Amino acid sequence: MWPVMWVAMRTYAPYVTFPVAFVVGAVGYHLEWFIRGTPKPQLREEKSILELREERKLEELAGQDCTNVTSLKERLEFTPRAALERNRPEKS
Repeated sequence: MWPVMWVAMRTYAPYVTFPVAFVVGAVGYHLEWFIRGTPKPQLREEKSILELREERKLEELAGQDCTNVTSLKERLEFTPRAALERNRPEKS
């Protein structure tokens, strides 16, 4: 009789353990919120890191002249050398 019981338990284990785990998880979740209590309301919203970064960059751009830009020909001098010099235009 025991071998039949072990085979049945091994066969139907997922069907039994999932509902049990679900109930234990739900009880634990609600018990944790009951013990912790209601969350305190936020007094003010804090800005995200991305918002702070965008504001900082806008402030930096506000003090600069946006029409003064280096040309692409000048930027070629600072590009890394390509393998075998194939992708770099020749200087004239």
